[in-house]
Amino acid sequence: MNKIERNKKTMERFQTCINTCDKNLAEELIDAKAEFASLISDEKLYGGAGYLSVVEFMRKSFSDIHWEIVDTAVEENKVAVSWICSGTHDGEFMNFPPSGKKFSFSCMNFYYFNDDGKIIKDVAAQGMMGLFQSLGLK
Repeated sequence: MNKIERNKKTMERFQTCINTCDKNLAEELIDAKAEFASLISDEKLYGGAGYLSVVEFMRKSFSDIHWEIVDTAVEENKVAVSWICSGTHDGEFMNFPPSGKKFSFSCMNFYYFNDDGKIIKDVAAQGMMGLFQSLGLK
């Protein structure tokens, strides 16, 4: 399997990983040294456990949150993913009380891979703005 096919398959598995919070799959797909910036921590988060800590944070506010890949552009060491993120605001989120509102928004992320085919970087093109706009939060 070439790198492009491998990276596309990795992103399909990554979608499963974040929708199930599968720690073993996260450790398999994300390099342990990969660092991620997040709204939930002033310090960098590392590896699969660090990445899933953000997902788990989101689940506290949106218990049914779900990410679905809409489209990908795949290169040998980079994948651009267009996502649809949906769920229900059923827990406090950044000091906003639960509203019960359902949301759905599009976002784009760029994932970078090392030579072993593990994710080493995730850059969000839109970030949390889609969520805030979808829920009417300011």
